[in-house]
Amino acid sequence: MRIHFEHVLCTVCRADDCLPIAVGEDFEYRTSDEEFMAVQCRRCRMVYLNPRPDAQGIEHSYPANYHAFQFNESDFGLVYRVRQRLEARRLLRWCRGLPEHAKILDIGCGDGFHLELLQRFGKPTWSIEGIDSDPRAAEGAKRRGIQIKQGSVEEVGFEQKSFDLIFMIMTIEHVSDPLAMLQCVSTLLKPGGRLIIVTDNTDSPDFRIFGNRHWGGYHFPRHLYLFNRQNLGELCQRAGLATVSVRTALSPVNWTYSLRNWIQDWKGPNWIVKRISLESPIALTIFTLVDLPLSLIGLGAILHGEFVKEKSE
Repeated sequence: MRIHFEHVLCTVCRADDCLPIAVGEDFEYRTSDEEFMAVQCRRCRMVYLNPRPDAQGIEHSYPANYHAFQFNESDFGLVYRVRQRLEARRLLRWCRGLPEHAKILDIGCGDGFHLELLQRFGKPTWSIEGIDSDPRAAEGAKRRGIQIKQGSVEEVGFEQKSFDLIFMIMTIEHVSDPLAMLQCVSTLLKPGGRLIIVTDNTDSPDFRIFGNRHWGGYHFPRHLYLFNRQNLGELCQRAGLATVSVRTALSPVNWTYSLRNWIQDWKGPNWIVKRISLESPIALTIFTLVDLPLSLIGLGAILHGEFVKEKSE
């Protein structure tokens, strides 16, 4: 398939003032032979794909075996079971203080992995639902018994000021217009309602080491916009959401992808490449130990941002 490209602006400051910083390929899924360019805004340091594939090209870059469509215990084994425990703890920590009959929405919920955890470990009185633009993800969530809508959050038509908590877990980097989505999220939250964003961190050591081509956070060409603490907070502020906190957190994923991409690009042995993956407990354990001390000093591989719809709105 021939991909058509489009030129875009920085989503934070709307400037067309950027420097190329990386050129890479779809190392993970090989959906295209094209090379893709990441640039960095001179003003706010936003990293983004420019030019990027048009909507049809982006849709083509999500194959049927994309991990968010089918993250399950039979394929991922021990990795799945460990992640279940870790993610359940994080989710319940973010849910502290919610009212008895809280409404929770997960935007870009994939196959419903996080929502299933909330159904199992959260309060039975909570109203939980998800939304994802890909029909394959929606089907996966339905198989888990999740209440889900398929489409974009801007178009589906949720009731305004109806949600107590909204999650965007590894979602915002995939969105073609993050500001428009966040503005929509702001209208959906009740006054005092909270938004949790989890996304890759461009102020991390893994980005500095691998950022010229092989960084796993690029996920070429699926990650369109990539953030640091400051520009993520600025974008949410523009959307009418006040920052509660933006912290870094532990994640071995980008370290694993980055090393795998580097070895694969340099034609390393296939047996090594196969052992460095999201299915490998050994690789994930090693890079967990690498990223743990970094996360403790604010240099973790991902960002956890908490934002609030102010009650005066």
